[in-house]
Amino acid sequence: MRNTTIKGFLYAALSSSTFGLAPFFSISLLIAGFSSFEVLTYRWGIASLILAIAGIILGEQFRISRKDWQTVFILSLFRATTSFSLVIAYQNIASGVASTIHFMYPLAVAVTMMLFFKEKKSFSILFAVFISLIGATLLSTGEIDFEGGDTTTGLVAAAISIFSYGGYIIGVRKSRAVNIPSTALTCYVMGFGTLFYIIGGCLTDGIRLATDSHTWLNILGLAIPATAVSNISLVKAIKHVGPTLTSIFGALEPLTAIVIGCCVFKESFTWSSTIGIALIVTAVIIVITRENSMGKVRK
Repeated sequence: MRNTTIKGFLYAALSSSTFGLAPFFSISLLIAGFSSFEVLTYRWGIASLILAIAGIILGEQFRISRKDWQTVFILSLFRATTSFSLVIAYQNIASGVASTIHFMYPLAVAVTMMLFFKEKKSFSILFAVFISLIGATLLSTGEIDFEGGDTTTGLVAAAISIFSYGGYIIGVRKSRAVNIPSTALTCYVMGFGTLFYIIGGCLTDGIRLATDSHTWLNILGLAIPATAVSNISLVKAIKHVGPTLTSIFGALEPLTAIVIGCCVFKESFTWSSTIGIALIVTAVIIVITRENSMGKVRK
């Protein structure tokens, strides 16, 4: 196995596992009394600043045309909705379940591409959707409650994150964003998202200034490893081993969240949850490998 391949696998594993830490730091801040808007303002604000500094050091191009700004703004709405709905989900259902449901977004992308962008219909996609729905049903019938939360609200929020992130992915593929440098696109999307969260916070309970060290540890943990490091290593993984293998390693995201949820937040984990997660992960891998084979055929 070549060194570049090994590096790619390590970057992919690092990206997925660090992103899986997001529920831990998010829930820790929510328990400390921070609102969803405050958590996300700190997360995206600090992460976008770090990515901008890293991009400048590496000589990345940040200049985009006026027409591109409209595309970036629309994409940022999809991305901001994803993060906000996930935080709402974390407040109402087990974080591992919320992360697993969100992991179904490749299915939403594949189905949307077939229905609206005239991609060829596939039995494997339909089969994947079928078993993922069974998996989601098994998850929802298990013990998924979060203390003081509303299960229905949590499930709806997690479902919204599937389609909003799917919309973001499709937007990146099918709009002017495809020609925008990835670092610039990520920074601008995060920057707009931060602005949206600040506005939301000001219209509700405001944005407080964190002062104690423990809170800042959670904020930096959420912004640096779970966001900045995850995004940077994701780009490096794609360059080394391609998007397909990188996406398959994405299964570590919900698995990390599940382990942390069980060990730290004492979330219950049943056999129905295990089977449901396995079915969803299998469905996503079917879609990803099918997309890869279709890509090779097109070439």
